[in-house]
Amino acid sequence: MEILNYLVNLGAAVMMPIIFTIFALVLGVKFGKALKSGLMVGIGFTGLNVIISLLTENLGPAAEQMVENFGLNLRVLDVGWPAASAIAFGSAIGVLIIPVCIVVNLLMLFTKTTKTINVDIWNYWHFAFTGSMVYLITNDIVVSLIMAAINMIVIMVIADRTAPMIERELGLPGVSIPHAFTGSFAPIAFVLNAVMDKIPGINKIKLDETEFQKKFGIFGDPAILGTLVGILLGVVAGYDIKGSLNLAIVMAAVLVLTPKMAAVLMEGLMPISETVQEKIQDKFKGNSKLYIGLDSAVGVGNPVTLTISLVMVPLTILLAFIIPGNEFLPFASLAGLPFMFVLIAPLCRGDFFRTLVVGVIIVSGGLLIGTSIAPIFTQAASAANFSVPEGSSLISSIDYGSSWLPFVIVKAAEYKWIGVAVSAVIAAGLMVWNRGLIIKEDKGDTNLDLKTNET
Repeated sequence: MEILNYLVNLGAAVMMPIIFTIFALVLGVKFGKALKSGLMVGIGFTGLNVIISLLTENLGPAAEQMVENFGLNLRVLDVGWPAASAIAFGSAIGVLIIPVCIVVNLLMLFTKTTKTINVDIWNYWHFAFTGSMVYLITNDIVVSLIMAAINMIVIMVIADRTAPMIERELGLPGVSIPHAFTGSFAPIAFVLNAVMDKIPGINKIKLDETEFQKKFGIFGDPAILGTLVGILLGVVAGYDIKGSLNLAIVMAAVLVLTPKMAAVLMEGLMPISETVQEKIQDKFKGNSKLYIGLDSAVGVGNPVTLTISLVMVPLTILLAFIIPGNEFLPFASLAGLPFMFVLIAPLCRGDFFRTLVVGVIIVSGGLLIGTSIAPIFTQAASAANFSVPEGSSLISSIDYGSSWLPFVIVKAAEYKWIGVAVSAVIAAGLMVWNRGLIIKEDKGDTNLDLKTNET
């Protein structure tokens, strides 16, 4: 536990190279190649973190100014993921979550109910968050750990089902994204996209990246688009010319540089990923293809994801003002909106219009969830010794406090063992369903191999 906690405290940019290098060495990769691959993964994560920090530092003040300009008076303050992660690791659940998640992952691999090897250890905090919220309600560590494990199982199944789409739409072969905040929105996006397929007129609208650039010409270019969005955000925030232009250049830089940093990360990931596929195949015979589960940062470089995320910043503030019953004031989490859309954009087939519609619906519901869960969130934050901002009576977070999945699990936990039983049955059903699909996929790959050999 001490070793695992020490690794987690190093941060993702340092932890991931160490994990990947050791992982590669265990699998038989030569030291030089393993070390370089691990370092490239770290360099890619560092680059992405620098860009995200750049986005946060510049978008945060603009969002705060927009809130003031709209004159919002909402009592639930958005304190962002730091508070949520503090709740997650600030309880007994946080101490135990890493070994519990590793065991769950191994059991799912051995039973062929997942194809994902989840090495994204830092983001286990999402599962710990759910467990910690449950612990606050039940004061039962067993119930809390079971509910945290159920949260992980659901996300692992979602990661498996979306992995082929990630390869096709984002160009990330052999990768899945078991990131709970990102993954929780995939089923909603899938359903809403299917509904839009059935609506006459709506189903004819197509505005993917190619069409977008074709219709808007030079204005569809990431650099130009980022500049225009930055200027718009600056104007809405009430910035002067200098401030608006500075924000414009930063937004353009984010749109242009993020895909390049993601490519650097993939340069390091690919040799390890290929070796993992070869070596682990022998350990888990019958699994036609295994995925490396990574942080959703690897997918934020998608042009649609970034563009819609920027557009959603002022829209989220507007929605907070007009939605009946909302008391949640979005602020600290606004810069993290790209993580919300990493799977939504590919599920909407890269269509700007559909992604925006899904985003508006999800954010609207998320604001109400954030409002509802705020009392428990605030109590859990106090129990974890998180300093509640002065003048705020209630706090919450878009990540992970406004996601439907932990909300449903926490509400189920209010019924204690009845809620655990119902949740466990649903999780077991998902595992069986996923296993059936995995077996079918394995047979399909086997038949394909036979045909290739015959040819």
